Amino acid sequence: MSSINTNVSAMTALKTLSMTNKALEITQRRISTGLQVGEAADNAAYWSIATTMRSDNKALGTVQDALGLGAATIDVAYTAMNASKEVMDDIKTKLVAAKQPGIDRAKVQSEIKQLQEQLQGIASSASFSGSNWLSVDSTSADYNAIEQIISSFSRNNDGSITIGTVDIDITSISLFDADPVGKGVLEGGTSGTSTSAAFTWTQGSFANGDTLTLNIAVDGAAAAPVNIVVADAANFDLAALVSGLNANGTGFTASASDDGTSLVLTSDSTGATSSIQLTGVSTTQASAVTPATIGFTTMALGTGADTGGGVLEIDITNATSAQLDSYITRVDTMNEGVITAAADLGAIKSRIDMQQDFAKDLLDAIDRGIGQLVDANMSEESTRLQALQVQQQLGIQALSIANGNAQTILSLFRG
Repeated sequence: MSSINTNVSAMTALKTLSMTNKALEITQRRISTGLQVGEAADNAAYWSIATTMRSDNKALGTVQDALGLGAATIDVAYTAMNASKEVMDDIKTKLVAAKQPGIDRAKVQSEIKQLQEQLQGIASSASFSGSNWLSVDSTSADYNAIEQIISSFSRNNDGSITIGTVDIDITSISLFDADPVGKGVLEGGTSGTSTSAAFTWTQGSFANGDTLTLNIAVDGAAAAPVNIVVADAANFDLAALVSGLNANGTGFTASASDDGTSLVLTSDSTGATSSIQLTGVSTTQASAVTPATIGFTTMALGTGADTGGGVLEIDITNATSAQLDSYITRVDTMNEGVITAAADLGAIKSRIDMQQDFAKDLLDAIDRGIGQLVDANMSEESTRLQALQVQQQLGIQALSIANGNAQTILSLFRG
């Protein structure tokens, strides 16, 4: 049936052309954006996943930046630690050289002083972006004993986020601490631990009322003579002498050795070069009898093991041979601490480098995953575009033909 009110052919052709135009619009948008899923309306599930992953990838990019900053800070500290190790080797070499007879220790000390200042300079300059791990002040409000470097960002199955960090114990690598109580690697043990000198004791022949006089030098300076009056000659032993020294002595503390055969004098000085010498022993008789036998027959002069102070407190100008030995031991022990700290930093540096490589690979992997969800296949889209363009042209032609059918009805009324 032919009708001038309802052109079914034209309606069909128009609907087909509209569908073709809509498909052509989608294809052109995909080609221009490169995305098959460009908005939630295209595919809500894929769009949601891709949008979340893009956000996570931005956070992962920030993690990569944080790793770069951490790596730079570690590299600065590691470089300074290696330089410190070289200086410590030089100091130890100077101390060993000072053991040679006839060497001018004052001149050697001037060289050591320059090396000590170099250590301080290295530590204070080992700063990156305002962060210094080698020269610290543990009393500062912004001091952190554990420094953290953000190393990872991950989303858990329940949607929660986990931020991973690399923790660095600053107390084990800092060389100097401005806090007198805090101790850096080069500040050694408890500063001011006094040194001791042991003197072998032999019971003398005393009478009640005799005065035993001990002349003791502490830190190279003669102290006032210590006078001990013998109250009970028959029982005057090492314990009585210790008691008498502690009651009268200045600059040291007296005690007995574990085996009870030696008198041990420990300096009260907080200086790193404290020393004690028993320079003389004499007796004053209460009556005109044969002088008493001196109670000390053997004297072990000098100092015991040096356990106090740091590398900056070493001064060999007036050091005894025993003190030089203790200084060498001190420097060697601290140098081992520097080597251990450098090794720890090296291990952390290696881990950060690996984490940086992993973060980069992870970023690329996530980008590929997002692409598989939302990227358009340009080969398919270009083929589809060609087909839709042809369909569009045919649709326009079909609509034109359908609209031309009305003209044939008009010819029926021509006579």
